[in-house]
Amino acid sequence: MNAKIGVAVVGTGFGKKIHVPGFQHHPRTEVVAIYNRDLGTAKSIADANKIPYAFNKLEKIVALPEVEAVSISTPPFLHYEMAKTALEAGKHLLLEKPMNMSAEETKELYHLAAQKNLVAIADFEFRFVPAWQLLAEYLQQDYVGKKRLIKIDWLVTSRANPERAWNWYSQKDKGGGALGAVASHAFDYISWLFGPVKKLCATLNCAITARPDPTTGELKPVDADDTCLLILELADGTPVQLSISSVTYQGRGHWVEIYGDRGTLVLGSDNLKDYVHGFRLLAAPAGKSLTEVEVPKRLAFPEVFTDGRLAPFIRIVDRLVASIDERKSLVPSLKEGVYSQLLMDLTHKSHDNKSWVDVPELDLYLGNG
Repeated sequence: MNAKIGVAVVGTGFGKKIHVPGFQHHPRTEVVAIYNRDLGTAKSIADANKIPYAFNKLEKIVALPEVEAVSISTPPFLHYEMAKTALEAGKHLLLEKPMNMSAEETKELYHLAAQKNLVAIADFEFRFVPAWQLLAEYLQQDYVGKKRLIKIDWLVTSRANPERAWNWYSQKDKGGGALGAVASHAFDYISWLFGPVKKLCATLNCAITARPDPTTGELKPVDADDTCLLILELADGTPVQLSISSVTYQGRGHWVEIYGDRGTLVLGSDNLKDYVHGFRLLAAPAGKSLTEVEVPKRLAFPEVFTDGRLAPFIRIVDRLVASIDERKSLVPSLKEGVYSQLLMDLTHKSHDNKSWVDVPELDLYLGNG
C-alpha cells in the first residue's frame, strides 16, 4: 500500500467547495494544510474540515515537510508567484485554470517543474467527464469522417444579473472574464479532441460595464469580457466557430457539434446550474436522424455527487497521484496549460488588432525543438 500524499490547498473559494472534499475523498491524498489570506478564515476552514495546519503565508505552508503537493485555486493573478513558490520549495503542483496571466508565465513554470523533476498538473476537468470521453472515442474511430464544421456554444446565465457583485472577476488585469473562466476549458478540449489550432480571429465584449461593490453598493467599472466570439482554423483545415457568453438569460447551455462527410456528433447539456451534470451524446450517420448514445459503464464515474464538479476533479487527483508515483507529469500537465493560455493570449491579441493571428506549434513555443 502506497503512503498517502500530503496536500496543501491554497485558495478557499473553489478550493473549499471542490479541492478540499476531492482530496479528502481520494484514498491516496490527505489535506494537511489550508491557505487563506485571512488567518482567521484559514483556521475556521481548517477546524471545520479537520485539517492540521492553517496559514495566511504560503512560505510557511511550503516549509512543512508533511506537504508533498500544493493545489492552487486562488484567482489567476496570484497563480504565478504562488506556483513558483511551491515549485522552488520542491512541492508538486496542481494548478487551476486559467493558468496565469500570460503564456510566458505558464511556460516558465512548466520549465521550472521540469528542471526540478516535479509533477505539475492542470485542472482541465472535461477530459474526465464520461460523455466527453465517449465523444473522444467516437472521434478516434473516425465516426464523422472528414470534418466539415465544428460549432461550439457555451451560453450560460451565471453573470447575466447586473446586480451580481463586483470582484476580481470583473477586472481584466486580474484575469477575470468569460475568456479565462470558460474559454480556457474550451481551448483545452479543442486541442484534446480535434488537434492543434493554426490561426484564430476573435472579438470580445463586455455587456455589463458596472457592478455593485459588495461592501458599499456603489457601482464599480467592469472591463473584463462577458462574451467571446471566435473563429478558429485547425491545423487540418477544419473551421471552428466558438461562441461563449456568461450573460445570456435562458442560454442554451454547453454544446459541441461536429459535422463530417460520414456523420454528425452532438454533445451537450442544457443544465445552467451545474456545468458537469447533464451531458449527453447524440450521433447520426450521414442522412440519418440523431439518436442518443448510452455512456458505457466502463466510463461512468464510480460515484456521483450533488456538485457535478467533484467527480471529475477526483479523476484529476487520480492523475496527480499517478504522476507522482510515475515521477512524470501525465496529461493534462502544465504543457497543456501553456497551450490553453497561449490561445487566450492570442485571442486578446486578435481582438486588440482586429485581425487573424497565427498560432505557433506548442513544442516550438516551449523551445522543445
